[in-house]
Amino acid sequence: MSEMIRIENVTKSYNNFVVLRNINLTIEAGSKVVICGPSGSGKSTLIRCMNYLSPHDSGTIAINGVEPRGRRSTELLRQEVGMVFQSFNLFPHLTVLENCVLAPMKVRKLSHERAEALARQFLSRVHIAEQANKYPSQLSGGQQQRVAIARALCMEPKAMLFDEPTSALDPEMVGEVLDVMVELARDGITMVCVTHEMAFARKVADSIVFMDQGQIVEVAPPEQFFTSAASPRARAFLSQLQH
Repeated sequence: MSEMIRIENVTKSYNNFVVLRNINLTIEAGSKVVICGPSGSGKSTLIRCMNYLSPHDSGTIAINGVEPRGRRSTELLRQEVGMVFQSFNLFPHLTVLENCVLAPMKVRKLSHERAEALARQFLSRVHIAEQANKYPSQLSGGQQQRVAIARALCMEPKAMLFDEPTSALDPEMVGEVLDVMVELARDGITMVCVTHEMAFARKVADSIVFMDQGQIVEVAPPEQFFTSAASPRARAFLSQLQH
């Protein structure tokens, strides 16, 4: 496998509070990585640093071998890395289809015909093609999140980042979003996901990254992590999940 994301000695602070401390992580192309850990451990900050939404203070982050220098190269890098957030961030005044064609046309300069074909392809991929002409307010939270995933896929990214994509959903809607993500994982796209959904992590991930207090405490295959985690902190975290 080739490297898709390489993180070396990355540190990030807000004012005097260190959020990330000397992070080192390599994510191979096509791999599925789940980042987990207690609240406040730096998980979301790390995934936002991966596509330079939150600039890190020191260290390096390279995507597909490229470390951006300056605004233009950062914008180009973001085109290669799709991002799905906790909140759906759909434009309320645009239909589902219009939400999906906007970035490919504006950023990648695709024709309307090509952008619409891609949008319909990926809306179908997330099982929501029939909602193309509706507005976000007419959809459930789970449907809106699936639209957000389709919108990210319309840019045909090399990697997809998910920042707790189900945390804002009602419990009965979580499954429909996770099912779509399981299918995407089978397609072979590189995926990095911050989540508390441990059953999903165990099913999909090639490796689990466990964080605590701004540091990576442990990286392990799912079965090893869930049955015999090496660090006492990870074992304590897992024991809490079982209560």
